[in-house]
Amino acid sequence: MLFDLTTLKDENAYKLLVSTVVPRPIAWVTTQDVDGSVNAAPFSFFNAVSGKPPVVAIGIGGRAPGDLKDTGGNIRRTGQFVVNLVSYALAEQMNITAIEFGKQVNELAQAGLTTAPSTHVTPPRIAESPVSFECERLVIVEVGVDRGVVLGSVLAIHIKDEFVLDPVRCYVDTPKLDLIGRMHGGGWYARTTDRFELPRIPVEAWPLRQAAE
Repeated sequence: MLFDLTTLKDENAYKLLVSTVVPRPIAWVTTQDVDGSVNAAPFSFFNAVSGKPPVVAIGIGGRAPGDLKDTGGNIRRTGQFVVNLVSYALAEQMNITAIEFGKQVNELAQAGLTTAPSTHVTPPRIAESPVSFECERLVIVEVGVDRGVVLGSVLAIHIKDEFVLDPVRCYVDTPKLDLIGRMHGGGWYARTTDRFELPRIPVEAWPLRQAAE
Protein backbone atom coordinates (compact mmCIF):
# COMPACT_ATOMS: atom_id res chain seq x y z
CA MET A 1 0.00 0.00 0.00
CA LEU A 2 1.28 3.43 -0.93
CA PHE A 3 1.13 6.27 1.58
CA ASP A 4 1.76 9.55 -0.19
CA LEU A 5 3.30 11.85 2.42
CA THR A 6 2.87 14.86 0.15
CA THR A 7 -0.87 14.64 0.78
CA LEU A 8 -1.02 12.86 4.14
CA LYS A 9 -1.76 14.73 7.37
CA ASP A 10 1.32 15.40 9.49
CA GLU A 11 0.10 13.28 12.39
CA ASN A 12 -0.41 10.28 10.10
CA ALA A 13 3.02 10.67 8.52
CA TYR A 14 4.43 10.69 12.05
CA LYS A 15 2.58 7.47 12.90
CA LEU A 16 4.02 5.72 9.85
CA LEU A 17 7.56 6.84 10.59
CA VAL A 18 7.60 5.85 14.25
CA SER A 19 5.90 2.54 13.50
CA THR A 20 8.45 1.50 10.90
CA VAL A 21 11.78 3.14 11.81
CA VAL A 22 12.45 0.95 14.83
CA PRO A 23 14.07 0.52 17.22
CA ARG A 24 15.36 4.05 17.63
CA PRO A 25 18.10 4.81 20.18
CA ILE A 26 17.16 7.28 22.88
CA ALA A 27 19.01 10.53 23.52
CA TRP A 28 18.44 11.39 27.18
CA VAL A 29 19.56 15.00 26.89
CA THR A 30 20.73 17.20 29.73
CA THR A 31 21.10 20.93 29.17
CA GLN A 32 21.74 23.95 31.35
CA ASP A 33 20.18 27.35 30.68
CA VAL A 34 21.94 30.67 31.14
CA ASP A 35 20.24 31.05 34.55
CA GLY A 36 21.86 27.81 35.73
CA SER A 37 18.70 25.67 35.66
CA VAL A 38 19.23 22.09 34.46
CA ASN A 39 16.79 20.26 32.19
CA ALA A 40 16.59 16.59 31.25
CA ALA A 41 14.39 15.03 28.56
CA PRO A 42 14.45 11.96 26.28
CA PHE A 43 14.26 12.11 22.47
CA SER A 44 13.97 9.15 20.11
CA PHE A 45 14.66 10.92 16.82
CA PHE A 46 18.36 10.42 17.50
CA ASN A 47 21.44 8.73 16.11
CA ALA A 48 25.16 9.01 15.44
CA VAL A 49 25.57 10.34 11.91
CA SER A 50 29.34 10.67 11.55
CA GLY A 51 32.42 9.02 13.02
CA LYS A 52 35.08 11.35 11.67
CA PRO A 53 34.36 13.90 12.97
CA PRO A 54 32.10 12.36 15.62
CA VAL A 55 28.65 13.91 15.23
CA VAL A 56 25.21 13.07 16.62
CA ALA A 57 21.81 14.30 15.42
CA ILE A 58 18.70 14.88 17.51
CA GLY A 59 15.27 15.86 16.23
CA ILE A 60 13.53 18.10 18.78
CA GLY A 61 9.89 18.99 18.39
CA GLY A 62 8.03 21.79 20.13
CA ARG A 63 4.65 22.59 21.57
CA ALA A 64 4.09 25.61 19.32
CA PRO A 65 5.62 27.33 16.26
CA GLY A 66 9.19 28.37 16.99
CA ASP A 67 9.27 26.38 20.24
CA LEU A 68 11.84 23.59 20.57
CA LYS A 69 10.93 22.84 24.18
CA ASP A 70 13.31 23.62 27.04
CA THR A 71 16.01 21.37 25.61
CA GLY A 72 16.05 23.06 22.22
CA GLY A 73 15.88 26.53 23.76
CA ASN A 74 18.81 25.80 26.05
CA ILE A 75 20.89 24.45 23.17
CA ARG A 76 20.07 27.55 21.12
CA ARG A 77 21.21 29.85 23.91
CA THR A 78 24.26 27.98 25.20
CA GLY A 79 25.36 25.71 22.35
CA GLN A 80 26.05 22.81 24.71
CA PHE A 81 24.33 19.59 25.75
CA VAL A 82 25.00 16.06 26.99
CA VAL A 83 23.45 12.94 25.46
CA ASN A 84 23.03 10.20 28.06
CA LEU A 85 22.06 6.69 26.97
CA VAL A 86 19.28 4.72 28.64
CA SER A 87 19.73 1.23 30.07
CA TYR A 88 16.81 -1.06 30.86
CA ALA A 89 17.37 -0.42 34.57
CA LEU A 90 16.78 3.31 34.00
CA ALA A 91 13.69 3.01 31.77
CA GLU A 92 11.19 4.09 34.42
CA GLN A 93 13.27 7.07 35.49
CA MET A 94 13.73 8.11 31.87
CA ASN A 95 9.96 7.97 31.45
CA ILE A 96 9.47 10.29 34.44
CA THR A 97 11.72 12.91 32.84
CA ALA A 98 9.50 12.75 29.74
CA ILE A 99 6.62 14.30 31.70
CA GLU A 100 6.00 17.83 30.45
CA PHE A 101 6.86 19.58 33.70
CA GLY A 102 7.14 23.37 33.81
CA LYS A 103 10.57 24.94 33.37
CA GLN A 104 10.83 25.51 37.12
CA VAL A 105 10.66 21.76 37.85
CA ASN A 106 13.88 19.73 38.05
CA GLU A 107 13.14 16.53 36.14
CA LEU A 108 16.22 14.77 37.50
CA ALA A 109 15.12 15.37 41.07
CA GLN A 110 11.61 14.13 40.30
CA ALA A 111 13.11 10.91 38.93
CA GLY A 112 15.52 10.47 41.84
CA LEU A 113 18.57 10.88 39.61
CA THR A 114 21.90 12.54 40.35
CA THR A 115 24.33 14.48 38.20
CA ALA A 116 28.05 14.31 37.56
CA PRO A 117 30.24 17.11 36.18
CA SER A 118 31.19 17.18 32.52
CA THR A 119 34.71 17.86 31.28
CA HIS A 120 34.30 20.15 28.27
CA VAL A 121 30.74 21.49 28.61
CA THR A 122 28.72 23.14 31.35
CA PRO A 123 25.64 20.87 31.42
CA PRO A 124 26.10 17.94 33.80
CA ARG A 125 25.84 14.27 32.95
CA ILE A 126 23.29 11.89 34.42
CA ALA A 127 25.48 9.97 36.86
CA GLU A 128 23.44 6.77 36.61
CA SER A 129 23.65 6.57 32.81
CA PRO A 130 26.08 3.95 31.47
CA VAL A 131 27.25 6.21 28.62
CA SER A 132 27.27 10.00 28.20
CA PHE A 133 28.36 12.13 25.24
CA GLU A 134 29.47 15.71 25.88
CA CYS A 135 28.38 17.72 22.84
CA GLU A 136 28.76 21.15 21.34
CA ARG A 137 26.23 22.44 18.84
CA LEU A 138 27.35 22.50 15.23
CA VAL A 139 24.10 23.72 13.69
CA ILE A 140 20.34 23.54 14.14
CA VAL A 141 18.54 22.72 10.92
CA GLU A 142 14.97 24.04 10.89
CA VAL A 143 12.75 21.37 9.32
CA GLY A 144 9.35 22.75 10.28
CA VAL A 145 7.61 25.48 12.23
CA ASP A 146 8.06 23.60 15.49
CA ARG A 147 10.93 21.15 14.85
CA GLY A 148 14.66 21.43 14.52
CA VAL A 149 17.41 18.89 13.97
CA VAL A 150 20.41 19.55 16.21
CA LEU A 151 23.80 18.41 14.95
CA GLY A 152 26.31 18.18 17.75
CA SER A 153 30.03 17.57 17.79
CA VAL A 154 30.96 14.94 20.38
CA LEU A 155 33.81 16.26 22.52
CA ALA A 156 34.04 13.47 25.09
CA ILE A 157 32.45 10.11 25.91
CA HIS A 158 32.04 8.86 29.47
CA ILE A 159 31.54 5.09 29.84
CA LYS A 160 31.24 3.42 33.22
CA ASP A 161 34.30 1.30 33.99
CA GLU A 162 32.39 -1.97 34.25
CA PHE A 163 31.39 -1.72 30.59
CA VAL A 164 34.91 -1.09 29.20
CA LEU A 165 36.70 -4.28 28.10
CA ASP A 166 39.93 -2.69 26.88
CA PRO A 167 40.47 1.07 27.34
CA VAL A 168 43.55 1.14 25.11
CA ARG A 169 41.80 -0.42 22.12
CA CYS A 170 38.46 1.21 23.05
CA TYR A 171 36.59 -2.09 23.29
CA VAL A 172 33.21 -1.80 24.99
CA ASP A 173 31.00 -4.60 26.31
CA THR A 174 28.00 -3.45 24.31
CA PRO A 175 25.60 -6.26 25.33
CA LYS A 176 26.30 -5.55 29.00
CA LEU A 177 25.12 -1.94 28.54
CA ASP A 178 21.60 -3.36 28.17
CA LEU A 179 20.38 -0.28 26.32
CA ILE A 180 16.79 0.22 25.25
CA GLY A 181 15.31 1.68 22.08
CA ARG A 182 12.01 3.32 21.22
CA MET A 183 9.46 1.33 19.29
CA HIS A 184 5.93 2.21 18.14
CA GLY A 185 2.81 3.59 19.75
CA GLY A 186 2.54 5.48 22.98
CA GLY A 187 4.84 3.41 25.13
CA TRP A 188 6.56 0.49 23.42
CA TYR A 189 10.31 -0.05 23.80
CA ALA A 190 12.83 -2.73 22.89
CA ARG A 191 15.89 -4.16 24.60
CA THR A 192 19.18 -5.03 22.92
CA THR A 193 19.24 -8.52 24.43
CA ASP A 194 17.88 -10.23 21.28
CA ARG A 195 20.76 -10.20 18.79
CA PHE A 196 22.20 -12.18 15.90
CA GLU A 197 25.59 -11.98 14.21
CA LEU A 198 25.95 -11.48 10.46
CA PRO A 199 29.58 -10.83 9.41
CA ARG A 200 30.15 -8.67 6.34
CA ILE A 201 31.18 -10.50 3.16
CA PRO A 202 34.55 -9.41 1.67
CA VAL A 203 34.21 -8.57 -2.02
CA GLU A 204 36.89 -11.13 -2.93
CA ALA A 205 34.87 -13.85 -1.20
CA TRP A 206 31.65 -13.15 -3.10
CA PRO A 207 32.48 -15.18 -6.28
CA LEU A 208 33.29 -18.22 -4.13
CA ARG A 209 30.06 -17.73 -2.22
CA GLN A 210 28.04 -17.63 -5.45
CA ALA A 211 29.81 -20.68 -6.86
CA ALA A 212 28.99 -22.69 -3.77
CA GLU A 213 25.26 -22.00 -4.01
